[in-house]
Amino acid sequence: MKVLGTVLGAVALILLVPSARGSEASRTCIFQTLSEPDHKFCRGELEVIYPEVGDVSCSYVPKCHGYRRKLSEEWDAPRVRFPWAKKNKKYVLVMVDPDSPNRTNPKHRFWRHWLVTDILGSDLRVGKIKGKVLTDYSQPKPPRYSGYHRYQFRLYRQPEHKTIALSPEDKKSLGTWDLKDFVEDFDLGHPVASTQFLTKNHKD
Repeated sequence: MKVLGTVLGAVALILLVPSARGSEASRTCIFQTLSEPDHKFCRGELEVIYPEVGDVSCSYVPKCHGYRRKLSEEWDAPRVRFPWAKKNKKYVLVMVDPDSPNRTNPKHRFWRHWLVTDILGSDLRVGKIKGKVLTDYSQPKPPRYSGYHRYQFRLYRQPEHKTIALSPEDKKSLGTWDLKDFVEDFDLGHPVASTQFLTKNHKD
């Protein structure tokens, strides 16, 4: 009976440990999947890959191992991979925070964190974001006590022979960006893939 109890205890322990993401240390963290309706935003198998944690698509970034702090202060732009991209087509990648300054009062939505156009599908397939950078990558830095923020990645097929640019007004400010108008102005249509992760201030 002691042997059986030991075996069952070991099995239970294994079941409690989440599947590995990134480094060995990350195995002690719980990577919680988003619940509805946030989960519905994730479609098309778009991957967002940061150092140590791996793909954070459709999940909460855990606080353990300083991951939230590193996300806000250390890590540069993630690898974004879309395995179904058409090799010879171009794409537009948008990263925004729709919850600025907080989710209950998002008066500064959409806060633009990254905007890249002219990304070749062949690069997207392997997670390389090469193209024309209209907005440099800005690390997610939710204000203290503002709760969880969604950081959304939207991937659009870029119409052929279409040059995409920001207006002078949009260049001056990252916040209160009219994403809907931007999409309509350049005939981007619906995203071919989208995903998001949630995080909050690492001191909260």
